[in-house]
Amino acid sequence: MAFSDYKVALVTGASGGIGGAIAERFAKEGLTVHAVGRNEEKLNELASRIKCIPHAIDISDTQAYRKLLESLQVDVMVNNAGVDHKGTIHTLSPEQIDAQVDINFRAVLHGIGAVLPGMMARDCGHIINITSIAAAYPFPSNTIYHATKAGVRALTNQLRLDVLGRRVRVTELCPARVATEIFGKVHGNPEQAQKDFVEGYELLMPEDIADAIANAVAAPSYANVSFIEILPTYQALGGLEFIRHTANETGGKD
Repeated sequence: MAFSDYKVALVTGASGGIGGAIAERFAKEGLTVHAVGRNEEKLNELASRIKCIPHAIDISDTQAYRKLLESLQVDVMVNNAGVDHKGTIHTLSPEQIDAQVDINFRAVLHGIGAVLPGMMARDCGHIINITSIAAAYPFPSNTIYHATKAGVRALTNQLRLDVLGRRVRVTELCPARVATEIFGKVHGNPEQAQKDFVEGYELLMPEDIADAIANAVAAPSYANVSFIEILPTYQALGGLEFIRHTANETGGKD
C-alpha cells in the first residue's frame, strides 16, 4: 500500500465538499493533511472534526501560496480548488475570465512548480489533478471553465514525461456531476440550483471522489493510476447540437 510511503498531503479547495472529503479520507489514512482554502470558518470547522492543519489563503495570490508550499515537504498534492462563472468568452467580464484562469490553471502551475523539485529529489511523490468532464466534452456556456480544465489535462499528461525516471506519480481524476455547492455558486441561487441540478438525480457524492483518489494513492508504488473518469450511472456523455436557421435570422436580406 503506497499510503505507507507518504507522510504529508496538501489539498486545495478543502473548505468545499470534494476537498473536505479528500482531506478527511487522507487524515483517516494517517497522513498529515494541510487543508488549503479561502473560507477560514469552514476550514476551522473541518479541523475541529478531523486532524488537519488549516491554511486560509487565496491560491491566486501566487507569492503567498508559493511561500506556504516552499515551507512544507509535500508528498501528495491534490489540486482540487476551482471556480466557474456561467457564460461565454464574449459575455463574461474580464474579472470573471481572470478569476477562472488564476484559480483553475495558474495556481495549479505554480503549486506543482513549488512542490515538484522536492518530490523529485526525494524520489517520492504523487500529484493528483482534479479536472472535469468539461475538460473533454463541450456543453453550452462555461467556456473559460472548459478551457482551464482542458489546460490542466494537458499539463497532467506532460507532467508524466517531466518526472519520468523518478518515483513520482501523476493522476488525473475527471468527475462528472457531483453533489456539491458549485451549482449554487455558478448560478447565483443555491435553492434553485439544488432543485435544477441535484434534487431527483442520483449523483456522485464527494466521498465517492475521495474514495477513487484513495484507491489511486493506495496502488503499489510501481503502479501509476494515470486517469480516472467517474460518472453517475444515470449520466452519459456526448450529444450533438444542430440549429436550423434562415437568412433573415442571421441578418441576411430577402
